[in-house]
Formats: sequence, C-alpha cells, structure tokens
Amino acid sequence: MEIIDSIQKMQETSNRLRREGKRIAFVPTMGFLHAGHLSLMQAAKKNGDVLAISIFVNPAQFGPNEDLDSYPKALESDLAKAKAVGVDIVFTPTKDQIYPDGFETYVQLERLPHHLCGLSRPVFFQGVTTVVTKLFNIVKPHVAIFGEKDFQQLAIIRRMVNDLNMDIEIIGGTLVRESDGLAMSSRNSYLSDTERKEALRLSQSLTKAQEMVADGERNSAALSAMVSAHIGDCPMAEIDYISVCDPDTLTEVETLTGPTLMALAVTIGTTRLIDNTVLIPS
Repeated sequence: MEIIDSIQKMQETSNRLRREGKRIAFVPTMGFLHAGHLSLMQAAKKNGDVLAISIFVNPAQFGPNEDLDSYPKALESDLAKAKAVGVDIVFTPTKDQIYPDGFETYVQLERLPHHLCGLSRPVFFQGVTTVVTKLFNIVKPHVAIFGEKDFQQLAIIRRMVNDLNMDIEIIGGTLVRESDGLAMSSRNSYLSDTERKEALRLSQSLTKAQEMVADGERNSAALSAMVSAHIGDCPMAEIDYISVCDPDTLTEVETLTGPTLMALAVTIGTTRLIDNTVLIPS
C-alpha cells in the first residue's frame, strides 16, 4: 500500500496508472474509518483495478459552531484498516495543499442543497462539492463510491458529476448498521452509553415507518407524526428534521406513490446523527 501526501505525486501516479490502462476506483473519506467505510472500499475493489482512498478532514464543510477541531482522528489505525481490505493508495493531503493562500473557487448547486441537512448546515454542501471536485481532479478516478447513509450527499455528487460532464461513474454504497441497528458513523464515538441507547430511536422509528407502509399507510404526515412522537419521547433528543421526500429531487411529498425517502437528522445530547430509509409502498 502506497501513502501519498503530495498533490503532484498523486496526479503523476494517476496519470501513469491511466496510461497503463488501469481503472482507478476511489473512496473519499475523512478518516476514523469504521465498517461502513470499509464496505465502500470492498465495493470499490470490485469496480476497479486500483483502489485509492483519501483521508482528509475537510474544513470547508464545517460551520463556525461545528466540530471541526474535535472531529475524531486515528491515522495509524486507519492505515492498518485500509491495508487489511486491500487499498492500494492512500492520499493524505494537508489543508494548506487543498486550500492554499488565496483560494477562492467553490462549487455550488442551486437546488439540491436546500433540503434536509442543507437547511441547518448552509456551508456544508458547498464544502463537500468543492473538495470532491478537487479530489476528482487530483486522483482522477474512473469510478467513485459514496455511502447511502449520506443520501443527500450522494444525490448532490451524482447531480454535480452529471451537470459538469465529469467522466466518472458514481456508485452508492449500502448503509451499514451496528448489530443493534444504529447507523455507523464516526460521530457515534461522541455518544455516552446512555446517549447511544437513545440514539437507537432513529433506526427504530424508520423500522416502524416501514411497517406502517407495509400495512397500507401512504400519508407522509402520519408517518412523520409517528417518528416525531417516538424520538420526541427522549428528553435528550432534539429533532432537526423529519423528511418524507422524492429520492431524486428531495422535495417533500404528501402521499407515497412510489419509492420515497424518509430521512432524519437528530441531535442526541450534543451529537448530530442522520439516518434514512427508502419506503416502498406495495
């Protein structure tokens, strides 16, 4: 496994691999890797000859009162996990390389960011699209894998790649859960034992919504009310949003007529968590 910390060397390496006819698969991460990340890497290996990942905590996607300074890091552990799943290249740039003095160019979508997480995190997706565009230009992958837990992010990256005619295939990786149902996230490490138990209300409410739809419920307000009651019963939970929306446009729907995204963002204690499922009326 090769560790590259220079933009120039990463570009030179990618250019060489492309000349050799190698298909580059790419998984961008912010590190503190867990089984969810590793599942994306395993999926990527099936879609390319060379697997590259990046480890970079992107400051551009954090707001002024968010957890940039405390975001968990474990580079040695990350490298060991990456090697174990067969990663070929780990790109580890610094902030000064990605955002040098005088940097002023950002990538912004007009509509998709103005739903779900984008409503309460106004700089988040501009930071995501900008850093992903830069990483694509540096790593030069043929295919990139993004997790479906961050459903809005995946939708935005797909739209950006399509709109800007980027010659990159985008694949969604299945949301991975802990054995008790909690969606895997680097931020789960912030939760106390009590908070972690209460955090299960997110996945529990999504399961209940699936059961209601299976029993014939089609009204989004009824589904949202159930989720709100189940999560709101926890005094340490603060609901950011409960959305029942079109999985492509992310616009709210009143009645389920086909596959419909239910997405949640909830703060448990001081930790903001997201989760989602696609509800499929029969």
